[in-house]
Amino acid sequence: MKLFKKGAWLWLLAILSLVAAACGSTASDVASDTADAAADAASEVVDEVTPEAEEDDPAPEAEPATEAEAEPEGDALPGGGRDITMGRGNWSSGYVQAEILHNLLEEMGYAVSPPSAGEFAPDLAYQAMANGEIDFWANSWYPGHLSWWEGELPDGSQVGDNLERIEGSLMQGGGLQGWLVTKSWAEDNGITTLDQINDDEDLWSQLDSDGNGKGEFFGCPEDWTCDDIMESQILFAGWDQLEQIKAGYDAMFAEFLVKAQQGEPAIMYTWTPTSYLAQAIPGETTMWISVANDSVLDDSNPLEADGGEAYCQRCGETLGYQGLGEDTCLQGPDGCQTGWEAADIEITANKDWLANEPVAREMFNQFKPPLIDLAIAGIALDASDGSDDAVAKIAGDWIAENRDLADSWIAASLAAG
Repeated sequence: MKLFKKGAWLWLLAILSLVAAACGSTASDVASDTADAAADAASEVVDEVTPEAEEDDPAPEAEPATEAEAEPEGDALPGGGRDITMGRGNWSSGYVQAEILHNLLEEMGYAVSPPSAGEFAPDLAYQAMANGEIDFWANSWYPGHLSWWEGELPDGSQVGDNLERIEGSLMQGGGLQGWLVTKSWAEDNGITTLDQINDDEDLWSQLDSDGNGKGEFFGCPEDWTCDDIMESQILFAGWDQLEQIKAGYDAMFAEFLVKAQQGEPAIMYTWTPTSYLAQAIPGETTMWISVANDSVLDDSNPLEADGGEAYCQRCGETLGYQGLGEDTCLQGPDGCQTGWEAADIEITANKDWLANEPVAREMFNQFKPPLIDLAIAGIALDASDGSDDAVAKIAGDWIAENRDLADSWIAASLAAG
């Protein structure tokens, strides 16, 4: 089991509260959530999903329900035992939210496939939903994932013609993104922006491990969309001395973390909510690095990729994300500019399937677990063996601990049927 420093947890909760505040929560709500979560997290989260804890302190057996109290059978509920095939993204930070939603749908009488049975990268997930292979998933990152709506199906229709985005579901503006850099290296060299590194051979050459004349940063796997966004970003900003390493994320992060902890030059893309931040500890081991405002990617689609306009991070009134303070973000000439819009993490479903499922649709509209809770769940999962059993336990525990909230979602959903 991995254990994280208490300070790292408190930092993670603080930054998530900052993101939540930027997305519309009141200051008092954010402060209250942070204080409560921090108090619980430091003493409890690493003890999640441990067999020893279960053996030493078994939960009391529930009293059997009387006939009057018994829940109706599945076919008597609006789900009626109908099958749902759901998918999930192939990144672990989305596992718990998918499992929670799976369990709630089953409580309403649906027979739902295990999320782990339909794990996809974005490039295949949207095609699978469009052609009816799966009915929905809870791992869309918009606007970036809208690029996959532009694909064509064998019948000549576009992928997006067959999909519906559940706007307002899950986490609005919850996907803070950006690059982390080794704190000590950046401070020793007076680094504040990626533009500065690109323009100074003394800096980018320290990241050039293969001697090809370009400094490398750790990016995304090739099928995650963020890799395409970063390739567009490099071309748009004219970062001709920087290039992205694309590989398995966990392996790249492990290499990055070792370098950062040893004070070696290293840069890596990451996001929230995820337990990676609790290990990288911005402000202590790493810092978010800024980009110049005029380097933030617009909708010009420099790669001329299908749907590449959706890679835009400076659309409308949005100009990247600038809400981080100098304690965790290197302040460039334009202040802190992560270069990425805080993405909306939402549910997407097959349009025809959803049209016949008003109960499921309403659950998707209702489903908004607190961002802080999902971050803590991610830490618990990272501290476990990472198995599907661990995911199931964390999700089940969350539902049990938030029964009133879950019941309110279910009540509203059942009323829609």
